[in-house]
Amino acid sequence: MAFAVGCAAAGTRSAPPRIPRAREDRTRGFRLACKLGMVQENLSLEGRFSLLRSLGFDGVEMDAPNTLNAAEVEEATKKTGLPVHGVVDSVHWRHCLSDPSPEVRAKGAAALKTAILDAEAYGATTVLLVPGRVTRTVRYDQVWDRSQREIAKVLPFAAEHGIAIAIENVWNGFLQSPLEFARYLDEFDSPWIGAYLDIGNMVKFGWPTHWIHALGERILKVDVKGYSRAKGFRVGILEGDCGWKEVVPALETVGYRGWLTAEVGGGDRKRLSEIRAALEKIRSFAKG
Repeated sequence: MAFAVGCAAAGTRSAPPRIPRAREDRTRGFRLACKLGMVQENLSLEGRFSLLRSLGFDGVEMDAPNTLNAAEVEEATKKTGLPVHGVVDSVHWRHCLSDPSPEVRAKGAAALKTAILDAEAYGATTVLLVPGRVTRTVRYDQVWDRSQREIAKVLPFAAEHGIAIAIENVWNGFLQSPLEFARYLDEFDSPWIGAYLDIGNMVKFGWPTHWIHALGERILKVDVKGYSRAKGFRVGILEGDCGWKEVVPALETVGYRGWLTAEVGGGDRKRLSEIRAALEKIRSFAKG
């Protein structure tokens, strides 16, 4: 039987529960971003931010924990006007929250807290998290229970610092249907956790619009890449079987008009400009 988390009061002190900024962001219109690691020109952090801004990106997402100075990130945002909208937990595969070892899980939980603090310092709204991984020796139900228990410990900390935890659908042998994904999130009974929906990743398991309608308001952020059932990820953003003309209106239907973040191979400014153009094409499919 799955562990019932019961975190409805996470982050509530004497005041009423706050609404995570990531949920407020969903109503501000589709905004275009990429992962910072996709910028492969030899530039300073501020230079990379400036390049993305000049190409028309609305924001960027970074890995955390990292070796950067938070003040350096804040200064780059201040000088360029390019916000960091989210961070990606950089150790969730190595220090997995579903690992059989309590010590490994503790390292993973500590790193998640550090990522939350980094996100707060950068002005971001979410930390992307892969919650666990099913393997030959780690059963599906163990991943469910262990990851829920570890995340439940961190949720009050996330709420205190105003950062939502966004669970990404990846090829980890876990949460391979949208109804199951919704149930996993709902068992936390907390507004401080939701879905980071990777459209390309889900095509292997079904149709993106089905996932969008099943997850609905649970969607906090959206990753963008191309995927073909015949060629895998060896296609461009606009190629393959993602069905962006149907995906974007479906996102609007469930009330999502937030960040669309490219997660593809990066490169120089020419390559980044091409990625930005593909994202703009996807945004053009919006009805509103």
